[in-house]
Amino acid sequence: MPLKIYNTLSKNEEIFEPLNPPTVKMYVCGPTVYDLSHLGHARTYIAFDVVRRYLEFLGYSVIYVVNITDVEDKIIKRAQEKGVSPFELAEEYTKEYFKDIEALQIKKADINPKVTEHIEDIIEVVQGLIDKGYAYVADGDVYFDVLKFPDYGKLSHQSLEDLKAGARVEVSEKKKHPADFALWKKSKEGEPSWDSPWGPGRPGWHIECSVMSMKYLGEQLDIHGGGQDLIFPHHENEIAQSEAYTGKKPFAKYWMHTGLVMVRGERMGKSLGNFVTIKELLEKFNAEAVRLFVLSTHYRSPIDFTWERIEQANNSLERLYNTIENIEVALRESDINYAYKLKDLDLDFYRNLISDERKFFEAMNNDFNTPAAISALFELSSHVNNYLRNADKPNGALLSRAFNFFVNIGEIFGLFNKFKVKPEKKEEYGLVEKLIALIVDIRSEARKRKDWETADKIREKLRELGIFLEDTKEKTIWKLKR
Repeated sequence: MPLKIYNTLSKNEEIFEPLNPPTVKMYVCGPTVYDLSHLGHARTYIAFDVVRRYLEFLGYSVIYVVNITDVEDKIIKRAQEKGVSPFELAEEYTKEYFKDIEALQIKKADINPKVTEHIEDIIEVVQGLIDKGYAYVADGDVYFDVLKFPDYGKLSHQSLEDLKAGARVEVSEKKKHPADFALWKKSKEGEPSWDSPWGPGRPGWHIECSVMSMKYLGEQLDIHGGGQDLIFPHHENEIAQSEAYTGKKPFAKYWMHTGLVMVRGERMGKSLGNFVTIKELLEKFNAEAVRLFVLSTHYRSPIDFTWERIEQANNSLERLYNTIENIEVALRESDINYAYKLKDLDLDFYRNLISDERKFFEAMNNDFNTPAAISALFELSSHVNNYLRNADKPNGALLSRAFNFFVNIGEIFGLFNKFKVKPEKKEEYGLVEKLIALIVDIRSEARKRKDWETADKIREKLRELGIFLEDTKEKTIWKLKR
């Protein structure tokens, strides 16, 4: 089944065919760094992290760019409130953003361009739009003339007649049309500014992303992503100015947008004061629980936040971890024969394993349907545990396949990281396993001698080291604290 992606531009699911395979050029709108990132931001960061990871799993070479907007109205206003310079404020929250990204176990983007480092590039593109007749200067401001771009509204699927001044567009008497948007803003007293052919000023918000994406990914992208709230006006304006500048070359082939995070029926946001920062989330739950919570809802759908739902995600994560630990223990402790003839129970497990794997990839190929993929993961978990309960001598090859499948899914979803051993650590890890097994054997001998004091002391010392023992009728098994 080929990978299909819902394209906001066409309002249809389309087979994914990158412009120049196996390379995939992917740009996602990053943060405006005036405050701490919250769960609404995390939802988008995690969703596109999984998109990138899955594309890489499929064998694509993804070039991933996420910008940093470090000069903007909100930054200037917040800096004035705090009595610091906008540059100091932006630098502070840029650092916090990267801390959050790392804490959420999100893979680093290949490039994180900052607006303030690309002013000359922006001026060049704005001048190009003026030269081509798509933009005009008005008292130090520069505006894009939407009437010169007949396709304006093709992403948001609305016509200019539907747009009204003040409805998510900036009102100004300088504009020829209410929907015209600023490419360059004349500086006000006390604001950051740069010299330009039109006087001192700073870039408009929309032109920044067009310029930085084209600089690092070229004039045409495979995937452009962001939150649903960016479809209009931000992404609509990006299309207009980019395609006008390049001579109508399609700016991005696939447009992907994440749904909103809701709290009691309202959108999570700083303006409503109903937001939870990423740092607050990670004080109560680990990153994998937050990731599983986010991925349990399809990326295009709204997601309802409650602390109880994240607690449920955390409990679900623990169940999956327990299953993988059961496989690990069975592979390590059981007398497994890899060559014997498969019995009916083995064959049933094998069929279920293949079916669950197929369901997972069918779900992911259906516009990254992570809830259905997670459902397949829990089906596999149930099949594994049932097999381990009923098999007298489980088949090692089948268990190894199940274990590796969980690890591979963990790589795609950013989960199960505690089961990954770096290649350079494998020899060291194997030695640790042998030492633990030796200590467990010594304790077992003590128990046979009814030396309960020594046996209990060994158990407690191992517990302090994060190694937990479970005595069964046949033997003692051990698990590492994850």
